[in-house]
Amino acid sequence: MIRPNLRQPSRRRLLAAAFAGAVALSAPALATAQAFPTKPITLIVPWPAGGSTDRHLRGLAEIASRHLGQPVVVTNQPGAGGTLGPGTMALNAKPDGYSIAQFPMGMLRIPHMQKQQWHPLNDFSFILGVSGYTFGFVVKSDAPFKSFNDYVEAARKTPGAINYGSTGNGTSPHLLMEEVAAAAKVQLTHVPYKGNADLMQSLIGGHVMAASDATGWDKFVDAGQMRLLVTFGENRTRRWPNVPTAKELGYGVVSSSPYGLVGPKGMDPAVMKTLHDAFKKAMDDPRHLELLEQLNQDLWYRSGEDYAKWAAETFARDKALIERLGLAAK
Repeated sequence: MIRPNLRQPSRRRLLAAAFAGAVALSAPALATAQAFPTKPITLIVPWPAGGSTDRHLRGLAEIASRHLGQPVVVTNQPGAGGTLGPGTMALNAKPDGYSIAQFPMGMLRIPHMQKQQWHPLNDFSFILGVSGYTFGFVVKSDAPFKSFNDYVEAARKTPGAINYGSTGNGTSPHLLMEEVAAAAKVQLTHVPYKGNADLMQSLIGGHVMAASDATGWDKFVDAGQMRLLVTFGENRTRRWPNVPTAKELGYGVVSSSPYGLVGPKGMDPAVMKTLHDAFKKAMDDPRHLELLEQLNQDLWYRSGEDYAKWAAETFARDKALIERLGLAAK
C-alpha cells in the first residue's frame, strides 16, 4: 500500500493559500479605490474666473460633488493659452485622483509651437470627454463693422492696423482667425489674453477692436453691448440663427474645440473609474444640460480610452495645421 506523504500539502490547500495571498496583495489597492475620495478634489480650470469655461466647469463640478460625496473645488490657473494649469499639474501633482484639470485643445497644439516640459499624451491620464465650444467673433455694438465682411475689408485696406483679441497664442480662437486671414489674404494683428473674462473687459473698454472666443460673449451680445458678426461651427447656432457661419461666407473655416478632464499620468484605473462615473452622471443631469444650452455647447462624451485615442489622432493632425500657418517651432 502506498502511504500519502503527510508533509506535502494537498492541492486544495495550495490553491487556498495562493488565493489568500492574492487577496492580501490586492487588498491595499481595493481599499484605496473603495475609500476614494476621502477629501476634496481640486479641478484646475486654466482660464480666469467668470469666463464660459469657468461657468461651465463650476456648474459641472457642483453636480459631480454630490455623486462623489466630497466637494470638487475649482481653482483658476490661467496662462500660456490654457496650458499652464494642466501642465503644472502633470509635472507636480500626485496621480491620486485629488488633482484633475480641464484639457483644452491648446494642449495638443502649443507643443508644436514651442517646447514644453510636459508631453500632451504621455504625461496625462484621460478621464473622459465632456463638451466643446461654439466660437464666434464679436465687436462692440457701436463699432463701424456691421458685418464680418466689413471687418475683413477694413483689414484689406489697412494691413496690420486692424486687430482682434483671443484667449491666447495657439488656442482655437487664435488659430481659426489665422486660417480666416490666410483664406482672405489679409493681415490681422493678434492680441493674446489670459482668458475670456479679461478679453471681454478689454473689448468693452475699447482696448481691442474685436474678439474671437467661445460663448463667454453671450451675455454681452444679449445685453446689446456687443455685436456677433460670425460663428465658426458647421451650421448656424440655435441661439443666434440670424448670424452666418464663416463657412457660409466663403472662408472655408469650421472649428470645434472639444475638451475633457485629465489627471497626472499613472492614476489607478479604479480611481479613474470613480471620477469618470461621477462626472458622467453629472453630465447627464438636467441642470448641466440646461447650462450647456445657455452656453450654446453640446455634450461631447468620450470614455477615457476613446478620449486618449482622439487626443493622439488630433495631436498628429494638428501638427500639419500649425506648420501650414507658419507657426511651428523653428
